[in-house]
Amino acid sequence: MDYNFLMNQHTRDVLRRVKDWPEEDQAELAEVAREIEARRTGVYVLSDDEKAAIKAALQSGIASEEEVAAFWKRVGVT
Repeated sequence: MDYNFLMNQHTRDVLRRVKDWPEEDQAELAEVAREIEARRTGVYVLSDDEKAAIKAALQSGIASEEEVAAFWKRVGVT
């Protein structure tokens, strides 16, 4: 299904050009879009990098399981 009709012209124009952007700029755009979506829906979905950082923190002893559980509770994930 073609969802282009649901976007305004400016959004369509920008998204057409994104494929030519450097990878890091595309990643930045994706992050901003995720933040907007989270604000609109009230649901924040962790990126793979965020998941990996949490896993590394748990394994490194930087944060205890209790601290991580408190973090999840603070951000609304229980």
